[in-house]
Amino acid sequence: MNFKLLVFVPFLLLMNSSSEDAYFWGRNGHRATGKIAEKHLTRKAKKCVDKLLKGQSLAFVSTYADEIKSDRAYSKYYPWHYVNMDLDQTYEQAEKNPEGDLVTGIDTCIQVLKDKNSSENDKAFHLKLLVHFIGDLHQPLHIGRKEDKGGNDVQVQWFGNGTNLHSVWDTKMIEDWEMSYIELANNADDLSKEQIKFIEKGSIIDWVNEVHVITKEVYNSAKVGENLRYKYSYDHFGTVRNQLQKGGIRLAKVLNDIYD
Repeated sequence: MNFKLLVFVPFLLLMNSSSEDAYFWGRNGHRATGKIAEKHLTRKAKKCVDKLLKGQSLAFVSTYADEIKSDRAYSKYYPWHYVNMDLDQTYEQAEKNPEGDLVTGIDTCIQVLKDKNSSENDKAFHLKLLVHFIGDLHQPLHIGRKEDKGGNDVQVQWFGNGTNLHSVWDTKMIEDWEMSYIELANNADDLSKEQIKFIEKGSIIDWVNEVHVITKEVYNSAKVGENLRYKYSYDHFGTVRNQLQKGGIRLAKVLNDIYD
């Protein structure tokens, strides 16, 4: 009997599970947001994006900012994935991370993309980051409390299996629907031009404050240790879908403003 194999296989399964939970919004969530954004790009913006990404789609590059976390050379970008805020604060009132946050990260990406002196490689790199960070902005627990790491330390169960509230909103509800990112994107709500314009309104900080209202609701949606099941998904998956769609529409708005 190969005892090394018996030890190695569970270790692999454990590693794969941990890696999966590390993807904010989950791969399908981020890719759905990228796919939705592609539908709202102007012709000029699409041409510029295609040139920078050398034909790769926004959906394809949407997970890049998570993938580079395994390389310590990119560790300075990690704080750009989130904002720490107390539930009764706005972004303007919250203590700022000296290493940066989602807002400063997005602003930096926009500045690099607008800068005529930026190299093509720098622009492509920051475009990939921007796609991801606009997605992260719309996941409510990326604008969460510092003391529980945006819900990562709020332990709950998902259909009897131990997890945390952040992971439920990142991946669990999306995975439970067993839809590809293309199916998620294609089944986004039909919106009028007026509804789209309303979603596009505001600044990055306005969007953060808007999402933070949902953050409060998410924290109040479950008790520590609670076994979340079908009813929880029934009550909250609509919010997940709305946030993915808003993220895509607003990503397209930011890119259209940069290139038009």
